[in-house]
Amino acid sequence: MPESGNFIETLRAAAAHRLDAPALVEPDGPTVTYGALFDHASRLARVLADRGVTPGDRVLVAAEKSPDAVALYLACLHAGAVHAPLNPVFTADEQAYFVDDASPALTVGPNAIPIETLVDDARRAAPARVVPRSDDDLAALLYTSGTTGRPKGAALTHANLRHNARALHEAWRFDPADHLIHSLPLFHVHGLFVALHCSMLSAIPMTFLRRFEVDAVIDALADATVLMGVPTHYHRLLGDDRFDRARTSGMRLFTCGSAPLPAVQFDLFTERTGHRLCERYGMSEAGIMTSNPYAGERIAGTVGFALRDVEIRVRNGDGVTVPPGETGVLEVRGPHLFREYWGKPESTAAAHTEDGWFVTGDVGSVDADGRITLQGRAGDMIISGGENIYPKEIELVLDEQPGIVESAVVGVPHPDFGEAVLAVLVTDADHDPAIVDAALTTRLARFKHPKTTVIVDALPRNAMGKVQKSILRRDYAELFTG
Repeated sequence: MPESGNFIETLRAAAAHRLDAPALVEPDGPTVTYGALFDHASRLARVLADRGVTPGDRVLVAAEKSPDAVALYLACLHAGAVHAPLNPVFTADEQAYFVDDASPALTVGPNAIPIETLVDDARRAAPARVVPRSDDDLAALLYTSGTTGRPKGAALTHANLRHNARALHEAWRFDPADHLIHSLPLFHVHGLFVALHCSMLSAIPMTFLRRFEVDAVIDALADATVLMGVPTHYHRLLGDDRFDRARTSGMRLFTCGSAPLPAVQFDLFTERTGHRLCERYGMSEAGIMTSNPYAGERIAGTVGFALRDVEIRVRNGDGVTVPPGETGVLEVRGPHLFREYWGKPESTAAAHTEDGWFVTGDVGSVDADGRITLQGRAGDMIISGGENIYPKEIELVLDEQPGIVESAVVGVPHPDFGEAVLAVLVTDADHDPAIVDAALTTRLARFKHPKTTVIVDALPRNAMGKVQKSILRRDYAELFTG
């Protein structure tokens, strides 16, 4: 009989026979078993209900990574609420936009109710029953954005999460003998859904690292079989001589995503460890859509094949499906796709074709065998160290500052972060870098700040007056690598 309803029932059923097994193993902290994790989530669900959270309500969570944060995500599912994670380093100004957009029944984080308060209440709370949900009810709201800089909430259902989790668990061949190193943040698809769900469906231990640190990951390799990371993580690991064949001999799978991986890094990884990285492709609106094969050839620069039940086509600017091997914009459909952009029906409609395919905005090709290669992004989004950064958001802050006539923000290659944020400015005599730095610090999270600034007499423009960012990316391509 097909699974349906509240996704937490799927996760609870998978661990029902392994409740005493370790779930979250912190190197310098206590181990949390699956039984304890689900019990904690049940009591937190009671706390949410006592604070007025009802099924379908949004819970905005800007909490630091911790076992309690994992339990709170599960508690939202348990209570039938919609979990909306945010980067905890967002400023109060940044967070205010999400509060206004999501209209949450509860906001958790440094600028609202501390997660510690909820945890303290949970110690005295009775366990709650799982709230029934239908497949099409919302489970999560993940904020993404386009080049406009105004984030949109990708609304994911219980069925979306279940389909994607099952497809990945199958594709990557997880089983109860595995052990994952979890070094990813909990406010992205990668760490919150991909890593947690694959692990929980086999009820395996996760070495739970609050942040990525080379020493901690290398130490954790001895007990692990799987590591999920972004290109920046692998670049840093390869910079340490201890990361070699001997250290990785017990590993069976290294996955890489969230940003393009340079082919030279792919080859160096194989040379150093004897393993081949498994690259995959996904986004907030769809979870993971493709993966290089577990058993089969993994080719540098490609993202493999569509997962089970995922359909992908490539069309040109005229809306015509192109032949195998030709480049166009990737469009997808399947049970993994989000239900809507929260509160934005026009954006939802604009992101889909008339026949129901989701337009990813990513440019690529599919060969005759179905293998997918990404060529770039139709938009200007920057991916730096695995973080999505939207230039328009930074430009809006820069252009408000005295002395800045106009700005253009682009991503350029960086040996560690993959891409670095570069701000190209046209200024006048009133320009004061200290004032600009202060404004950025107040308004934007640190990872969005430009790594460097270049001042020019004028920005390159086309005949229509539009800034030609492709020229800036070309002219400064070797700024950090040359």
